[in-house]
Amino acid sequence: MNFALSVLRLMCLAWLWPVVLLKGSNTQNQRRHKDVYLGKNTRHKHGGRIDFKTKKSDSTKSLLIKSEQLLRIEDHDFAMRPGFGGSAIPVGIDVQVESIDSISEVNMDFTMTLYLRHYWQDDRLAFPSSSNKSRTFDARLVKKIWVPDVFFVHTKRSFIHDTTMENIMLRVYPDGNILYSVRITVTALCSMDFSRFPLDTQNCSLELESCWYNRLYINFILRRHIFFFMLQTYFPTMLMVMLSWVSFWIDRRAVPARVSLGITTVLTMSTIITGVSASMPQVSYVKAVDIYLWASFLFVFLSVIEYAAVNYFTTVEEMKKLQKGKLPVSYDATQAMAYDGCFHDDIDVSPFPELPTTPSTTRTIPPRASSTEPPPTEGTRLWRKRSVGKNIRFIMSNSYMIDSYSRIIFPLAYLLFNIMYWCIYS
Repeated sequence: MNFALSVLRLMCLAWLWPVVLLKGSNTQNQRRHKDVYLGKNTRHKHGGRIDFKTKKSDSTKSLLIKSEQLLRIEDHDFAMRPGFGGSAIPVGIDVQVESIDSISEVNMDFTMTLYLRHYWQDDRLAFPSSSNKSRTFDARLVKKIWVPDVFFVHTKRSFIHDTTMENIMLRVYPDGNILYSVRITVTALCSMDFSRFPLDTQNCSLELESCWYNRLYINFILRRHIFFFMLQTYFPTMLMVMLSWVSFWIDRRAVPARVSLGITTVLTMSTIITGVSASMPQVSYVKAVDIYLWASFLFVFLSVIEYAAVNYFTTVEEMKKLQKGKLPVSYDATQAMAYDGCFHDDIDVSPFPELPTTPSTTRTIPPRASSTEPPPTEGTRLWRKRSVGKNIRFIMSNSYMIDSYSRIIFPLAYLLFNIMYWCIYS
């Protein structure tokens, strides 16, 4: 009987053993699949598998919490300034200019990048320190404490650099002294005076103000380099004026050559003036460069007018000679002043035959009255006075002399103008 019970128990155990093994195997497979599933999620999200047993909190956040506890941020109302209700807090300002990026004459502004540093004391942020060393924080703590409300006056654009993070630094000392530094790029207005442009010196100011109504001025003296404008404006203008003088050495009968040269120099000067005006602001007063350009334009224009006068007087002179009979009847004035610019040598300029002498044509020279004036002694010179009108008529009757005088008068006048201009504005 006992043997039979033992056999029955063994049979029951043999039947239940595979079920237990299968159940245990299923449980292990489920755990393995769960680990794999978590591992896939972890790799997809964090790029690798995380050991959740050894995972710790963010050290930066924990350090910030410790700093807040050290500085007792939650124990004070930092919406109010230190010592609210008492006297004003002295705030020191330190500006370090990193670069002056651009200066625009058209917009009348300048852009610069600078470090703006503030110094003040807040006893609420004092902390105990055995080593008396300061603590440095970033922009996250700055948003939780009081900082001076300093802003730039007369600015068009400004921003705080944020690459790769906000360029803000906060340093707190154990006694409550604070250094707050920020890196800023600001575009400020500059009221420029262009009456001496481009030989000018500008005084631009960067103004900082607080709701305490105090204003800080930082003045920048900007002196312009003249070499660029000498190459772009003054030298081309001088060359155009000198080129207009070439027409004084060209034959006065070469009409196309002299007219085309004069028109070319006038148009070139107009182009230079237009280019300079387009790059400058529209102001209501005259600039130094305008005086130089328009004076040079006047010299070029007068050289064209000079040839017009020479051409006119030459024509009048030859017509008078033709009317007085000093030129042959077959002479055509249009041949000498040909529009093709060529001088024709086929004109007959042979000497005229002498007229027969007749009693009516014979001139009697009256005897000179005796003069009581003594004859001139040796070494004296007789001067023949001539009025201004006679000199003008003499030059008009000899139009070629206009070119001769212009070769000297125009360069000397332009040289005198340059000496006066550079002495006044330089």
